[in-house]
Amino acid sequence: MNKTQILKGFVTGILANSLGLFIVGFAMSKSSGRNDGIVQVLEAAHSENFLGKLISLGAILNLLCFFYFIKKKKDAGAAGVLVATIMIAIITFIIKL
Repeated sequence: MNKTQILKGFVTGILANSLGLFIVGFAMSKSSGRNDGIVQVLEAAHSENFLGKLISLGAILNLLCFFYFIKKKKDAGAAGVLVATIMIAIITFIIKL
C-alpha cells in the first residue's frame, strides 16, 4: 500500500471528524434556544460527560469519506480513514473512562 495515500486518508478522516463535531456543536447551539456558541456547547458537553457522544456523532462524516475512497478505488485512502476512525473510537473510549 502507498503510505502517502494512507496518510491522505488519515488526514481526511481527522478533518471530516472535526468538521462533523463542528456541525453537531453548531446544531446543538442553535437548538438549545440560547445564544450559546460552539465553544460553550463543547465546554458544557465536557462538564456534563457527553463529549464522547458528540465526537462519535462527528465521526459519521468519516463514513462518507470512506465510501468515497472505495468508490474511487483508492483502497489505501479508505484504509487511512479507517485508521482515523479507530483512533477516534479509542480516544472516545478513553474520554468515557
